[in-house]
Amino acid sequence: MTQSPIDMLSIRESWRLFRILAEIVDGFETLSEIGPCVSIFGSARIKPDTPLYQETETIARLLVESGYGVITGGGPGLMEAGNKGATEAGGVSVGLHIQLPHEQECNKYVKIRSDYRYFFLRKLMFVKYALAYVVMPGGMGTIDELSEAFVLAQTKRIRPLPIILYQGSFWGGFLDWIRNDMVKGGYINAAEVDDLITVCDTPEQVVQQIRRRVIF
Repeated sequence: MTQSPIDMLSIRESWRLFRILAEIVDGFETLSEIGPCVSIFGSARIKPDTPLYQETETIARLLVESGYGVITGGGPGLMEAGNKGATEAGGVSVGLHIQLPHEQECNKYVKIRSDYRYFFLRKLMFVKYALAYVVMPGGMGTIDELSEAFVLAQTKRIRPLPIILYQGSFWGGFLDWIRNDMVKGGYINAAEVDDLITVCDTPEQVVQQIRRRVIF
């Protein structure tokens, strides 16, 4: 008996649920014992010879020297810089690698790799296993990850962990828009922005903020 298109769709959706569950279980098993970590988000397009790449590498190294591991998206650019700094400092270096059709191979500095087909599961792992978030300059993917962490902390679905935006000259316009349009328009509370978000301009400031606000 030939199955209808609706029946076939239902079967495909059921198998998709199994794939989702498998990714969750695999992620939990891979990351459950990594210890205290900080997630670093940022652009995949920044080259190694740029100051921002080198500053990200320094942030990761200083985090390891302070007792934290580093979690990134496992790709190139600033993700690679974060993993490189952590690995070369002898610390935990995690890459949450997303499977994309045309880009983003896992970088060679990842020591603990966890693979994902679904972005929402990858973001779950970023949040679940981090004590703080360092958000470097980046594109829409970075904005997406920042927004996810902020909303979860804002609504108390996770503990209110520090979200550090690196490089005030990059994030200044974004924060001005939040304060001048969203806050004044009543869409968000100013205290939530001030409590959850900190801007830093040097690697030392980043690590100082995390050490001051995160106890493990």
